[in-house]
Amino acid sequence: MDLKLQPFNFANAVARAGLTPQGQPVSKPASGASFADAMSSALKSVSAQQNEASRLQREVQLDNPTVSLEETMVAMQKAQIGFQATLQVRNRLVSAYSEIMNMQV
Repeated sequence: MDLKLQPFNFANAVARAGLTPQGQPVSKPASGASFADAMSSALKSVSAQQNEASRLQREVQLDNPTVSLEETMVAMQKAQIGFQATLQVRNRLVSAYSEIMNMQV
């Protein structure tokens, strides 16, 4: 796999964030996507990254010449960062739930 760094494109980053170049949210029709769908998609993505890292680790251990150690290490780091981010989101959700449950009504 040939990995190359691309220069940062601010216009593309703004568009992916759902903003106009002036920083205003782009108004889109409601697509029906819910928080549960977004979380499910994120968890599936993290799981896929972890599976890919495990597969690459196994290939390196079996001395597969088509898999490089560098590619494996990058995949492992991506999986670790994704897992840590997921863990932080989970911790924040549990904390918010606890605060809501302790509110006086």
